[in-house]
Amino acid sequence: MLYVDTSALVALCTHEAKTAAVAQWYSACTQDLASAAWCVTEFASALALKQRTGQLTQAQASSAWLQFERLCANDVQLLPVDATTFHKAALLTMDAASGLRAGDALHLACAMQAKAQGMVTLDTVLAKAAHRHKIKSVAI
Repeated sequence: MLYVDTSALVALCTHEAKTAAVAQWYSACTQDLASAAWCVTEFASALALKQRTGQLTQAQASSAWLQFERLCANDVQLLPVDATTFHKAALLTMDAASGLRAGDALHLACAMQAKAQGMVTLDTVLAKAAHRHKIKSVAI
């Protein structure tokens, strides 16, 4: 199973610099995909930010949200996040040298909990942290 973080999902559902590369990876992917249920909130936040900064119109955000919901319903298993995983994420963020922010640490803790074989992310800090914890980064 591959763990997909929100950065890859946002690029897949909106127009970004890496959208074509993520779409190509996604169309060729044959492995099971998973992400934390937390990605739903984080994805919605990304859409709102893109609207506030003029990167998306309301109609584009609505279309991206529908595409994201289809992905979650059909292709991405949403994993529950329990208190133990939140605690693990807290410990990961306390390693100041890692540079992990709270949301990325939560993604990494969820991937570790799920024993993911790989991490699909556009975030280089998260990719490096995943590698340090024996989770391969999927090149996009």
